[in-house]
Amino acid sequence: MQSLLRSVNKFSMLAVAGVVVALSLPACAEGRVIEILADKDSHFKIAGKSNPEITVRAGEPVLLRVTARKGKSWNRDGTVHGLTLLHAKDRRKVPGWYLELKPGTHEFALTAPEEPGEYEVLCTVICSDEHEGMRMKFVVLPSK
Repeated sequence: MQSLLRSVNKFSMLAVAGVVVALSLPACAEGRVIEILADKDSHFKIAGKSNPEITVRAGEPVLLRVTARKGKSWNRDGTVHGLTLLHAKDRRKVPGWYLELKPGTHEFALTAPEEPGEYEVLCTVICSDEHEGMRMKFVVLPSK
């Protein structure tokens, strides 16, 4: 009987540990993680890509993990870069995709736009003389 109780206790502890681990994961755990560097040279960068571009499915949950490095200037509140998503054809802002970045790494649980097409990621903080070049393509494919 004691052996059975010990087994039940071990199982209970493992179950509790599993719940704690699950609760500590980002809310968007089943979404894809996209890592972006908002660099000090006023360029967005994605590891392994010479021309950074993001491709997602319509409505796909994503976790943006953005590391921001201080450029040559910053806002009074310490923001060094911004990240916003615009419709490429008419420059409309995508709701919920206006992010302010202070130095360090930040995570944002977002949902890709529902409308397939081309979008553009822009920096919204004048971070240096090269600020106008801080952009990248963002493509939304139809959902499966």
